[in-house]
Amino acid sequence: MTYPETSQYLESFINYEKIPVWPYKESLKLARIRNFLTTIGNPQNDLRCIHVAGTKGKGSTCAFCAYVLREASFKVGLYTSPHLSNFRERIRILAPSSRLQAPGFEFEGMISENELIGLVEKLKPKIEVYNRNSKYGALSFFEVYTALAFVYFKEQNVDFTVLETGLGGRLDATNVVRSCVCAITPISYEHTQKLGNSLKEISKEKAGIIKRQKAKGKRQKLIVISAPQEKEVMDIIRKRCKATDAKLYEVGKDIRYQRTKDVFRVKGILAEYLDLRTGLLGDHQLINASVAIGVIEALHSYNINVDADSIKRGIYNTIWPGRCEVISKEPLVILDGAQNAASSEVLEEAIRKNFEYERLILVLGISKDKDMKGICNQLYDLADEIILTKANNPRATPPKRLAKYFSGKDICITDNVQEAKIRAFNMAKKEDLILVTGSLFVIGEFRNGNLRPK
Repeated sequence: MTYPETSQYLESFINYEKIPVWPYKESLKLARIRNFLTTIGNPQNDLRCIHVAGTKGKGSTCAFCAYVLREASFKVGLYTSPHLSNFRERIRILAPSSRLQAPGFEFEGMISENELIGLVEKLKPKIEVYNRNSKYGALSFFEVYTALAFVYFKEQNVDFTVLETGLGGRLDATNVVRSCVCAITPISYEHTQKLGNSLKEISKEKAGIIKRQKAKGKRQKLIVISAPQEKEVMDIIRKRCKATDAKLYEVGKDIRYQRTKDVFRVKGILAEYLDLRTGLLGDHQLINASVAIGVIEALHSYNINVDADSIKRGIYNTIWPGRCEVISKEPLVILDGAQNAASSEVLEEAIRKNFEYERLILVLGISKDKDMKGICNQLYDLADEIILTKANNPRATPPKRLAKYFSGKDICITDNVQEAKIRAFNMAKKEDLILVTGSLFVIGEFRNGNLRPK
């Protein structure tokens, strides 16, 4: 197979990331992915997994964990979603021997085209046989890609696999693993049509990754690290941990952090870490870093000890593109995939606290299943100029539908991200800031191609 043929084959599977409305419980069946994995030898059972769910900060927390473990000389598989530009970004390996940043805008350590071709060629016959005979229906894109990741990480003999849930947690394809440690990042309203209309319902889905675990035939108590949560969310997490005999550590209670000027400190489960720095902007990243440090410390129960210097270097060296990412200085161009009101509030705070500029030019595109009103209301006062757009994705909201949330503002409507990008650069002076947000699909398209289009 060629790489274009491989891409076309993977894109032939139903992809719920590109469908606005679909039945959640009827579409996601853990039995299906479990059943398929048995036909390929259950590669996930040979992986030591760290599993992360939540609404905000999942990817950043996964990245912090992976970079710290890499600094401690471990080979780490990192599986995240969605991707920004290329679905190879989802499957990455961070190894001690490869500490160089990827060229251009590529993600460090992502699976190569030839490696992906080889994996698909190997699994394609088994996938096709399974789909013809499956009583659970055909595999989805995310299920196929998750299976590819498990096989790849096993073949590459990684020491740890860090997994970000795709949607929810309980029914997510990643939830077939037996985790060493689970992390729950801040939970807020998202995907309400699928996960539920209340924080309680959403939290139950996210906390579904917390399960009773077995290690080599004997019971092993799972350790769970949670970010600070709303009371009703934390009640659900605590209840789930009690029901599954998991040990819970909470940031803000068992793990504490404090910022002092340009550095921060974390008092963890086992030790205190001083003079920490991170290149990821925003105080919310201190929460994500604290959760990650708790995860790393939790590995002590498996006789895995990561020294303070590795934690310090890993937190500092963590790179997570598309999240408050600065890609230009004059004008400032910042990309951030804030996809709900809570994330937009955090983004607004980070922009006001960390940057100086004359005007802020907002490039905004939002998926149909997101809280359009909440996101727009949060960004209303931040924006001086507004360019509304949409990604090349069936889930994208027509820009004109967003205009009503910016009454009284000057608005520019564009048909696609490339047009929005051209308008933004033509409009901006070197003292201005262009903020691109609302959807990771918009971020990915803006990030592609020439930085300054003509």
